[in-house]
Amino acid sequence: MKICIIGGGLVGLATARRLHHTHPGAEIHLMEKEAGVGRHQSTHNSGVLHCGLYYKPGSYRARLAVSGVKQMAAYCAEHGVAHEVCGKLVVAVNDAEVARLKGLQERGTQNGLLGLEWLSREAMREIEPHVGGIAALRVPEEGIADYRGVCDALEKENRQLGTQIHVEAPVKKISPDGKGLVVSSPSIEIHADFIVSCAGLHSDRVAALAGEERITRILPFRGEYYKLRPHAQHLVRNLIYPVPDPSFPFLGVHFTRLIHGGIEAGPNAVLAFAREGYTKWKINPVDLMDALTFKGLWNFIGQHRRMVWNEVTRSLSKRLFCQSLQKLIPEIQESDLEAGGAGVRAQAMDPAGSLVQDFVFIERPNALHVVNAPSPAATASLAIAGEIAKRVPTRV
Repeated sequence: MKICIIGGGLVGLATARRLHHTHPGAEIHLMEKEAGVGRHQSTHNSGVLHCGLYYKPGSYRARLAVSGVKQMAAYCAEHGVAHEVCGKLVVAVNDAEVARLKGLQERGTQNGLLGLEWLSREAMREIEPHVGGIAALRVPEEGIADYRGVCDALEKENRQLGTQIHVEAPVKKISPDGKGLVVSSPSIEIHADFIVSCAGLHSDRVAALAGEERITRILPFRGEYYKLRPHAQHLVRNLIYPVPDPSFPFLGVHFTRLIHGGIEAGPNAVLAFAREGYTKWKINPVDLMDALTFKGLWNFIGQHRRMVWNEVTRSLSKRLFCQSLQKLIPEIQESDLEAGGAGVRAQAMDPAGSLVQDFVFIERPNALHVVNAPSPAATASLAIAGEIAKRVPTRV
């Protein structure tokens, strides 16, 4: 049996590895359009190990995050990848947020998180001495990891297992071939009995190449970060997060200690003008028109005008960005911040303007498409791979 995986990010690499164990004897190919694996969402993220606090009980995100964070920490330990389970604080800054934070504690308990601890202002400042707010929830199972290192370890392991990894192989066509499919790129053509597409920022387009209708579309949202200058890094010890506002679709800015040193602050969330638009003014006309002609985007903007305006102005104003950060760390000043990196989130959106919150799989007799893999996909990639492997037949 020949299996072709499209996409060489964490989910694609983890799936290839898993299939070697669940489908012994299968010939596994992985096609990646870039010159190397893990070039986009897998390594352009906050580097956090998410344990499943926020997600709806029973959802894929909740279930796979809870199991996935344990699998990822174990994998890092086994393969010598830098990581640390340091815990985080979710901080409430007013009474309304205290009520929502208690709801988060209940949700986390339902999801199976261990050791959740309610902290008074005095108790939380023993952990993070410079934090603001009036109460916090300590989440001990959260941590940080070097996802570039995870990608490299998975690539090495896959090659040892026999996965044929084809880089610089962008998929341009998927066509029927008897019971199977032909996956074509300018550099190689794979005749596969079964395909698994894990194409991230291009997941809707790859599924469309295989004949799926693009009802739900991927919209690229760029998350921009600042870094704390060295003299201000003492203000944050580990991870400090806000209580999410349920009326807004994004989490909000937070502070993250990086596994190789330094403190990151952010991200905001603004529409990128390219699916791989890591800078403000990178424009891909095809990507931009694809977004602007999708009615779901305009419905989304109409439903969240204030949030959209705040995110755009915060992108353009360091002062406003700093004001958002001061809700969590009151001492922080504009002079403490320097420009950091950016990532682009592949956000699935429906025509009504609603963000698709859970993992979405499209299953066909000879294909499985992962059309939405939002955060915590990096953390949960090994668990997602297990979910995918269960859906791939042992013979076609």
